[in-house]
This record gives sequence, C-alpha cells and structure tokens, in this order.
Amino acid sequence: MHSRSMKLALAGVTFFALSFAVACGSSSPAAPTSPSGGGGGAAADITVSIAGDAGSNSYAPNPVSMKVGQSVAWHNSDSTAHTASSDSGSFDSGFLGGGATSNPVTMSTAGTFTYHCQIHPEMVATLNVQ
Repeated sequence: MHSRSMKLALAGVTFFALSFAVACGSSSPAAPTSPSGGGGGAAADITVSIAGDAGSNSYAPNPVSMKVGQSVAWHNSDSTAHTASSDSGSFDSGFLGGGATSNPVTMSTAGTFTYHCQIHPEMVATLNVQ
C-alpha cells in the first residue's frame, strides 16, 4: 500500500511540474513581438535583406514602411553573421549566419523603430510602422 501511495504522489508531482512548465512558457511578450533569431519558420509580410560582402554593410529596403500587425523578417544574404537589433531593445533577430532568415517580428505598435547590427554598429536602419 505504501508503494502505491508513493507512485500516486510522484505522478501528481510530475503532472504539476509539467503543467507549471507549460503555463510559464506561454507568456505574452510586450509589443512588438519577436522570437529569437534563426528560425525563419513562418512567412513574414516583409523581408529585409542584409548584405555586406562588397564591403558596404546594409539593410535593404531601408527605411521599411509597414502597417501595425504586419511582420518583418531579416534574411542574411551575406557570408558574414549579422543581427537586426532594436535600439530600444524591443526586438532582436539574434545572430544570423550567412543564408539564414530570422523569425518574423510582428509590429503591434505604431511608431518609428531604429535598429542596428550588434556586430557592425555602422549598419543602421528604420522601421516606420503606421
């Protein structure tokens, strides 16, 4: 009987721990939303190309005009790693190796969002969200 009680208690603790982990993992991030980079799973409304092999690191298009609710992703067309990191910290693509595409960032707030490459600080760009 004691062994059965221990098994039931252990099963209850395991269920609670798994339920807690699932609940804690589904928090709502502040606007704009952005999973960390490198995934490129879902298609974005707008894709910004990152280039720099010719010695002139840049984002294109720049600036980007978009509407609230649209998403943007960055595709690294370069062979060198880059990021697209919000100056305010509201989004970050993560480090994108050559050929990688970031996860989409959904812009849920109107405004002007400047961003840069953490590796190449001279690379700057702007998202205009209306």
